[in-house]
Amino acid sequence: MAGTISARQVLTPDGWLANGVVAFDDAGTISSVGTEGFDAANAVGTLLPGMANVHTHSFQRAMAGLAESRGPQGSDDFWTWRKVMYRFLELLTPEDIEAIAEQVQMDMALAGYSASAEFHYLHHQPGGAHYDNPAETSLRILAASEASGIGLTLLPVLYSHGGLDHRALQGGQLRFGSSIAEFEALYARIGDYASAMPPDFRLGVAPHSLRAVDADGIAACEALCPQGPIHIHAAEQTGEVEEALAHLGTRPVQWLLDHCPIDRRWCLIHATHIDRAEIAGLAASGAAAGLCPTTEANLGDGIFPAVEYLGAGGRFGIGSDSNIRISLAEELRMLELSQRLKHGQRALLTSAEVRSNGRFLYERAALGGAQAIGRNAGVIEPGRLADIVALRDDMPLLDWGDPDHCLDAWIFAAHGNAVSHVWSAGRHIVAHGEHIRSGAIRQRFAAAMKRLAQAL
Repeated sequence: MAGTISARQVLTPDGWLANGVVAFDDAGTISSVGTEGFDAANAVGTLLPGMANVHTHSFQRAMAGLAESRGPQGSDDFWTWRKVMYRFLELLTPEDIEAIAEQVQMDMALAGYSASAEFHYLHHQPGGAHYDNPAETSLRILAASEASGIGLTLLPVLYSHGGLDHRALQGGQLRFGSSIAEFEALYARIGDYASAMPPDFRLGVAPHSLRAVDADGIAACEALCPQGPIHIHAAEQTGEVEEALAHLGTRPVQWLLDHCPIDRRWCLIHATHIDRAEIAGLAASGAAAGLCPTTEANLGDGIFPAVEYLGAGGRFGIGSDSNIRISLAEELRMLELSQRLKHGQRALLTSAEVRSNGRFLYERAALGGAQAIGRNAGVIEPGRLADIVALRDDMPLLDWGDPDHCLDAWIFAAHGNAVSHVWSAGRHIVAHGEHIRSGAIRQRFAAAMKRLAQAL
């Protein structure tokens, strides 16, 4: 699997390298970055560090378009959307879950993601009965990643309660539910299969949220995964903040900061509704905020205080969450544009050192995302995984002479598929704008969607 890539521009930790060559070894690790051996005839355009998708529920891609009509209640929000999601997931078989995940991971690669963290809570059969193999659906996610070639961090989810009052799970939630003992058995079974995965595979853990997991559940998750990444939904909705204040006496992110060893291993997903103290505390902890701007806009979650958080030195990664759209560039664009609408200014997420809005966003999301999913990537330098993305430079707006302008144009202006190649730990999974297994993956997805359409 060893190889070399020549590129007319390479984004390195030291800035742009013209006519660069990146070499990687059989283990998929970058061995050198320089200019010697540049092959102009076979060079790609702009080479970027691969991006991690820090938060995705892949099955939700298949329901895109089903929750965009106003319901009979006269108004819709996150909680009404959730009811639609619960009804839809009752239709999904393990085969559907695998086919959808393959398609989603392929689409992620085509968008420029080289790795993904699956926040996986769909563990059981409709009605909550367990499969004969409790890890049945987790194995489907593992199989999908082997077909797509994308780097995978699997985050099995502990989901025990229907709210902070410990009310029982009901309806669609029954497919998620596990006691601590059941979850420990599930986690051990997944671990048994991990040795057969590629070396860059990572197994983390995800206590779903303070609504679904109490302090004992979080402690159990920490014990199961003493070194890997830990992800948790936090403060996505104002209703969640109000519920935490009523039952815990404090805001959800503040409770986590006060009661959990929040550090670089943690990723707080959304964290949309955080106050000044939480902004400062989360930034100082070294943890990452897992931002999903397109989904957060689609669900009406609110606007994350990115200007204040990044100003405090906070780290972040981006995710596609519900996969209503799968576009790396769109997530970064939505993050910046939401700040422009909120503050009435332009090019807010930049720095004195990196004035390019696109480059500032991309570099920080790549580094923060790699940290969040426990992956040795995020920059193009020796010793890192060869997670690498190439942009075309043969289409309008991507052929500017200044590479910062090219990156800005991709994120804020370009149309069409700008990604030409993607490598994940050295695996060349997108070549010349097409995924290497696109035919078979699309065929399986189409069959699954046809069955689901008939079942609706």
